Amino acid sequence: MAEAPNTQQLDKGDDVSRPASAPHPPLGRDKRGWHVSPAPDGRGAPPGEKPRPAHRNRWFLWFVVALLALNWLSLLLVQPNSQPRETVPFSVFLSDLRGGEIKSVSAKADAVQGTLRKKVRYPAHSKTATPTALFATQVPTFWNNTQLSAELEAEHVTITATSPTTSESILEELLLGFGPTLLIVGIFVLIFRRAAKAGGGMGALGTFGRSKARRVEPENIRVTFADVAGIDEAKAELTEIVDFLRDPTRYARLGGRMPHGVLLSGAPGTGKTLLARAVAGEAHAAFFSISASEFIEAIVGVGASRVRDLFTQARAAEPSIVFIDELDAIGRSRQGSVSVTGANDEREQTLDQILTEMDGFESTDAVVVLAATNRADVLDSALLRAGRFDRRVAVQAPDRAGRAAILKVHTKSIPLARSVDLEAIASSTPGMVGADLANLANEAALLAARRNHEKVEMSDFTDALEKIMLGAPRGIILGPADRERTAYHESGHALVGMLTTGADPVRKVSIIPRGMALGVTLSTPDTDRVNYSREELTAKILVALGGRVAEEIVYGQVTTGAESDIQQLTMIARQMVGRWGMSDLIGPVAVLPSENSGPWLPGASETSEDTQRQVDEEVHQLVTDAHIEVTALLTAHREQLDSLAHALLEAETLDAIDAYAAAGLPAHVAAPDVVR
Repeated sequence: MAEAPNTQQLDKGDDVSRPASAPHPPLGRDKRGWHVSPAPDGRGAPPGEKPRPAHRNRWFLWFVVALLALNWLSLLLVQPNSQPRETVPFSVFLSDLRGGEIKSVSAKADAVQGTLRKKVRYPAHSKTATPTALFATQVPTFWNNTQLSAELEAEHVTITATSPTTSESILEELLLGFGPTLLIVGIFVLIFRRAAKAGGGMGALGTFGRSKARRVEPENIRVTFADVAGIDEAKAELTEIVDFLRDPTRYARLGGRMPHGVLLSGAPGTGKTLLARAVAGEAHAAFFSISASEFIEAIVGVGASRVRDLFTQARAAEPSIVFIDELDAIGRSRQGSVSVTGANDEREQTLDQILTEMDGFESTDAVVVLAATNRADVLDSALLRAGRFDRRVAVQAPDRAGRAAILKVHTKSIPLARSVDLEAIASSTPGMVGADLANLANEAALLAARRNHEKVEMSDFTDALEKIMLGAPRGIILGPADRERTAYHESGHALVGMLTTGADPVRKVSIIPRGMALGVTLSTPDTDRVNYSREELTAKILVALGGRVAEEIVYGQVTTGAESDIQQLTMIARQMVGRWGMSDLIGPVAVLPSENSGPWLPGASETSEDTQRQVDEEVHQLVTDAHIEVTALLTAHREQLDSLAHALLEAETLDAIDAYAAAGLPAHVAAPDVVR
């Protein structure tokens, strides 16, 4: 089946569920629904005992005490004698020498210390100075040392000398010379000892190869299939996995071998992680969660070591589930891959180790590997062969009934007013997945809190949906000319949508600036769409051209406001010609380059230049014909265009009923619409 475009047309051109039966007693569940701890994505898991801060650990306290003791000992060793030594000028020293008052001196380079024959005060006239016989002075560099030596000998002064590079105390020299080195060595010893306790016998390197998977014990998992709605088909396929984890021997008795690898594929936000956690909750199994990118490191071999450690932990905790998110980070196809940096080797070794571990499963091993990816088409074929990820579960976007069930799950903890109609909200949100609906419920609750509502009302959901789909209103004021041009632009979109067969019904028209747009026209189908005809796709092109053509008819010129419209219609036209076979000239042939095509140049075209030229000509002709048709349509209905634009200028925002009335057309009768 051809890939269909988004079932929701949003013009911004102006700039469950059935609870699975279980023989064992059900687990305790949080009354608030899926808003539990730990969260489905692993956040909030019980971390166990938190490590103490470094300043509260015993080893750190002993280390500080040792440093203080060492400092105190060094002060004792190098402290001066109890008798003070006075520093005197060199001239005073010479005077005392020539007066015969110096008994002995010791020299160390140019520093001289000595002893007088009797105690004196310095300065001599000071009455507060303590009498002492010890003195110190400094010999000037310009002084004649030979003359000084002769005078010392003449006065019979005892002379001693020491080397300037030696210390007076051997212990002091040892502490000053080897103390810093010993301190650094001691710190490294402490670090390696603590790393050895945490990482096993390999010391610090042991933690480098340990798995970074987050483990959640069975008693801490409160998410079950009752918290998963809108994807009943996926839940049904995983029921056998739950039964296998509960009783592995049940299937072995009949010679069956349950798949140990299950691949969940689907668009982002469809609930793959939540579904994996629900399987663990239903089976009461340990849950190991890790992203595939966490295996990869710059050092080759670390990823494989982490894979081995992860599966060792999973086997020791049977029954258990290993959940690997974003598997395509390491599981991409190896065909034609080229790398000169070594990163490819690390990824391939990690992938090979995963394949080896999955091949080593016994039929009775109660370990299941669940993997999630948004791109199952890019995975290596070795992962998908029988015996590995041989069961593939497609997690699709929910339909209308599924969206209503998801909204019921996400609003269990939200007090709702009687005016809230979840069925109407579900009908107005085609294409939304579980994450989008959870965001919608949360935004509605936040709006109700800001408005001081006792309960969340329907208007809160309406405004929250408009904020998500159309963008938040901007506080800018348009000038009269820009405001009028915007009104005609949006009226052109809306009127073409009302008059064109196969176009999605108009839900709301607004000239209030939202996000990057100066105005918005919202059109959504009545029911979920999974397939589009050529006429319906052509209608989308016509509606996208309505704004630009309205400006041409009214003002005779165009502006840059239709940029996003042109991008949207060009994409649709190229897909019609190049992928969906809706061109008579090209025929049912896929001529657009697919992603990741070609072993050396990903994305390179596989068609000739002549074919590409024909595609461009067909796209141009398709858009040109649509432009001519829209111009004729709006010219014939100019009065209705003016009426709708004037009503929009007056009200700024028109819902479906008012918009059809302003255009003089019968209102579209459809399912209940929440955007009013």
